[in-house]
Amino acid sequence: MTVLVTGATGFVGPHVVHALRARELPVRALVRTRQRGARLAAWGVELAEGDVTEPATLASALQGVDAVIHLVAIIKGSPADFESVMAQGTRNLLVAAKDAGVRRFVLASALGLDERTKDAVPYYRAKWEMERATKESGLEHVIFRPSFIFGKDGGVLPTFVRLARFAPVTPVVGPGTQRLQPIWVEDVAAYYAAALDNGAAANRTFELGGPDAPTWNEFWDRLKRVLGARRPSIHLPFGVMRAQAALTERLPGAPVTRDQLTMLQLGDNVVTDPAAVETFELPLVPLDEQLRRAAA
Repeated sequence: MTVLVTGATGFVGPHVVHALRARELPVRALVRTRQRGARLAAWGVELAEGDVTEPATLASALQGVDAVIHLVAIIKGSPADFESVMAQGTRNLLVAAKDAGVRRFVLASALGLDERTKDAVPYYRAKWEMERATKESGLEHVIFRPSFIFGKDGGVLPTFVRLARFAPVTPVVGPGTQRLQPIWVEDVAAYYAAALDNGAAANRTFELGGPDAPTWNEFWDRLKRVLGARRPSIHLPFGVMRAQAALTERLPGAPVTRDQLTMLQLGDNVVTDPAAVETFELPLVPLDEQLRRAAA
């Protein structure tokens, strides 16, 4: 079984590639340039130059591929960017995958996405279109909606660790009573790898979260306890953060965007359906262990 992974050079992608290679599966990565995929090539991954926004580049990348794991996404940009890269890019990939005879298509979506929230921000709108296109493609598929993905080498957790260690106060957005359910990046990768041949998962959508679902207040308390940090927390109203984000969100390394604040304000980001745990039966890293690993 040859697996094509898109978004393999991002945060989650290399972990997915590791999980696939651990199962001794041949992996091909779609990369915009071979330079970007040099680390993957060193792991024995075949590189295919292409871009989901350029349909003409996809046929050769999918030749001989049995399954696709589609991880491509952006978190900042104009509505047109989200439509082009995420929504239309997924449509392009689905058409090419179907033409190539791909057996199963595994899609990365986002926890919190539903009929109520799908039009809240361009990111959710694009994810909704990605899901819709996948379900209507006629391809056998699996869709995952992960919560916050934590890891030592990327994502948002290293930023949280730096804030808890070095900021004079710990900034908590809003009242801190909303809940989150972080999942360790290697656990997410294990789900993607297992989805390739799990018959019970076919044509289903799964919510992914870790074993713990603290409030944001509890999360920051637990992180500071692991780090041995004693700095106080301060609650920043959504309005204040939104005004700041309006000034900084276009800058490189901006901590938060207005769209991200909107998603946070929608409420709890937790799993409401235990189907993933019941179907895949994978061991999951508890939150305190996730924090210890990130702090090491």
